[in-house]
Amino acid sequence: MSSSSAAPRRGEKAQAAVAKPPMRDALVAAAFRLFLERGYEQTTVDDIVALAGVGRRSFFRYFPSKEDVVFPDHERCLADMTQFLAAGDDADEPVGRVCDAARLVLRMYAENPTFSVQRYRLTKKVPGLRAYELSVVWRYERALAEYLRGRFAGRRDGTLQADVIAAAVVAAHNNALRSWLRSDGQGDASTTVDHALGYVQSAFGSPPASLAGGQPEDVVVVVSRRGAPLWRVVQEIETALARD
Repeated sequence: MSSSSAAPRRGEKAQAAVAKPPMRDALVAAAFRLFLERGYEQTTVDDIVALAGVGRRSFFRYFPSKEDVVFPDHERCLADMTQFLAAGDDADEPVGRVCDAARLVLRMYAENPTFSVQRYRLTKKVPGLRAYELSVVWRYERALAEYLRGRFAGRRDGTLQADVIAAAVVAAHNNALRSWLRSDGQGDASTTVDHALGYVQSAFGSPPASLAGGQPEDVVVVVSRRGAPLWRVVQEIETALARD
């Protein structure tokens, strides 16, 4: 038998490359399969690499610990958020900018709803993973706060404002995100998060330029006799508004 007849054809090589997922993704898939079948605490790194068909060295090349395989995309998302904030300029409304940065986290979850729901359920069951998740959330909040501190430099209480707004953005985003995850990833996550972030924007953001620099609001002045009954004052206001 010739060597050429034993070797796979070019098309077969391409199909094999497509069929085999990248090693990092294969490790994540193997880990979650075992977590769901055996439980998180009962699964070891050796179990994961055995199912994925790789060595321990390959696992630790991608993930420093077993906890990290549960949150495989947060480092990339944090880097994207930091880059997004750094790419802004002084023309950007700062509260709107950090709200948009938070939406990058939502996009990461929404890319794979099934995986995100599985992770949410797993994290609820394992105290160590909840603590790990809190540390991840704190890093997002710190990135938002650092951006706002730079934008609010020179303001009175600028650091306090930055920290409060960053915490509010994270709280609003996570409240909406968890609501979506509890629904098993059903519905439009973007709409839910936009609604929650709208509260932050309305409380802390600057009004649009069209409102801030537009025409002054109409003012109605009503003169009423001291001691007039409230119903008479209201009637006079209604009459003035109708006349206007």
